[in-house]
Amino acid sequence: MASGKLFRAIIMGAPGSGKGTVSGRIVKVFNLKHISSGDLLRSNIAKRTELGLIADKYIREGKLVPDIYITKCILNELEQIQSHSWLLDGFPRTREQADDLWNQERIDSVINLDVPFDVIIERIQSRWVHLPSGRVYNVGFNDPKTPGRDDVTGEPLSQRPDDNPVAVRKRLEVYDACTRPINEYFDKKGVLATFKGSTTDEIWPHVKEYLEAKIQ
Repeated sequence: MASGKLFRAIIMGAPGSGKGTVSGRIVKVFNLKHISSGDLLRSNIAKRTELGLIADKYIREGKLVPDIYITKCILNELEQIQSHSWLLDGFPRTREQADDLWNQERIDSVINLDVPFDVIIERIQSRWVHLPSGRVYNVGFNDPKTPGRDDVTGEPLSQRPDDNPVAVRKRLEVYDACTRPINEYFDKKGVLATFKGSTTDEIWPHVKEYLEAKIQ
């Protein structure tokens, strides 16, 4: 970042909305520290921290890790990076978590990516994955060099069983129901910025322009 001003933002977006790509561009262009709730949880589990051991127990039992532990994990991490600007990804997921976060941290902006569900469903239907590495390809958008094969290893690509249209729409409806109260919460706080579009390349210039005006 060009100035000495700290900037703290959250990015919201449904699965398949291009949130990962937009996050990557924001972090690179504006030099923000990327905090992913999923990555942070996995890191705590790998390091066998107190929180990691608790989370691992729930996951092994096939249960969701309770919100209180996720919140503690995120807030602890943010306390460690008080001198950094950051982009928070995957948190908050409930209205209560949003409140806890707002009470501890100054949030400058919540970037909400609004992509039509039908576009996401079509995109996910064309998604092929190299399971060992997690590399993702999209037919017609980010094609593998050889159809059906991973660019790096040449190994076969596959589709996730839960990427069928019915399952995807259900996931999107659950996401919408969970996040609508969070977006309303941040809208009332005056920090929500929603960007509508069908593709990352359509949305990104508007996000970039918005952040350039905010981060000065």
